[in-house]
Amino acid sequence: MNDMVKNAAGPTAALAGRICAIAFDSLDQPVITVTRRLIADGIAVALAGTREAAPAIAVEHVRAMGCREQASVWGFNFKTTAQHAAYLNAISMHVLDFEPMSNPPTHAVSPTVPAAFALGEMLKADGRDIVAACAKGFEMQGRILHAAKLERGKLKFHTPGVVGVMGATVAASHLLKLDAPQLVNALGIAASRCSGVSANTGSMVKCTHCGNAAASGVDAALLAQRGFTANPAIFEARAGYVATFFDAGFDYDALLAFGAPFRCVDPGMAIKFYPSKYPTHYAIGAALELRNAIKDPSRIAALTIVTPEIDDADRPQPRSGLEGKFSFQYTAAIALLDGAVGIGSFTDERRFKPDAVALLGRITLGRDAAIPRDTRTMRVEIEAEMSDGTRHRAVCTKPPGSWGAPIDPAMHRQKLSDCLGVRLAPPAIESVLAGLDRLDTASASEVAVLIELLG
Repeated sequence: MNDMVKNAAGPTAALAGRICAIAFDSLDQPVITVTRRLIADGIAVALAGTREAAPAIAVEHVRAMGCREQASVWGFNFKTTAQHAAYLNAISMHVLDFEPMSNPPTHAVSPTVPAAFALGEMLKADGRDIVAACAKGFEMQGRILHAAKLERGKLKFHTPGVVGVMGATVAASHLLKLDAPQLVNALGIAASRCSGVSANTGSMVKCTHCGNAAASGVDAALLAQRGFTANPAIFEARAGYVATFFDAGFDYDALLAFGAPFRCVDPGMAIKFYPSKYPTHYAIGAALELRNAIKDPSRIAALTIVTPEIDDADRPQPRSGLEGKFSFQYTAAIALLDGAVGIGSFTDERRFKPDAVALLGRITLGRDAAIPRDTRTMRVEIEAEMSDGTRHRAVCTKPPGSWGAPIDPAMHRQKLSDCLGVRLAPPAIESVLAGLDRLDTASASEVAVLIELLG
């Protein structure tokens, strides 16, 4: 064993020891239930995402490499290395921006679940190990962000590219049964893989941030298993992980309270019912309420949207349907025009239809610094002035599936079925849902059957 790692002391070593001490039997039923739900949501969204252009291009890129067959690429009927399978499945899971949302905000599911399933398939893991790996991977990301106490927009990189790598590494390390010194090295390796430039939001590149995070987590854990070493104090080191990405006020006590409680339960994650950037769900919610009052959106003379200070969702003229996912203005316009927002709302064809173009030209967005930017407490207000001079106003404080709004099981089941139905016939959908419902009790052979259905 590397003497540097053996003698390491401090937050990184303490964190690794705490993480390694958590096994499936350490998880209580709420953590298992929520983790199972998050896994199911992510996998369903990934199957729906496989019809998008970005995953198809990435699949052909990896397929051309002719890699060793270790793990399944969902929806594309081929296998590749565990690292590449994690990469591709994470791209599919994130491309729609439809997977669960953490608080503080990140896409914790997309880097973690693909890494756990790809490596789990390679290792012939059972459902207990996969559930535990995902729970720990989600927790790692939540703990880092909770400890960092960042204000929205203050991180210079796209969040999954910074914390998702660490979550995927923890998930992969659990499946590989790394001990604490090995996990210290894996985290040190992973810290040098962090990236994700936020300027690429609204382009194909954004979904690769989760893909790279998943793949890098698998790679870091595999390298550490072979004896590859890194700085054993990567969190607290000068020019280390915390110093590079977070402010000096990082709360190590909050980090080391890993799993007490698991943050996927408290405060929990929001389930998305619209495939777009999470703050836009508040604009959608207000617009859908407003539509009930105005009936005919063609009579809107002017529309005013008031939001928190969230710069990256203020996009008055998105360049594509994809970029529309990140626009308060476009998502509100589509909700008003169509009375619903779904996967088809974000095609270029829908973005540039005359009714959408016309309504976008009548929208004014104002930011109110008094409105919280925290997605648990924010709101969006919309007021429509009609052609006859009448005005209608609506406010959304809690979109469906948000914090403090209980998940409607039937509504969530419908989302899962609709997403899986993009690739699967009804009998296969029922088999996948049944397999995901009992994932925590599934044997290795039952997990293999589930993965075969997805592949």
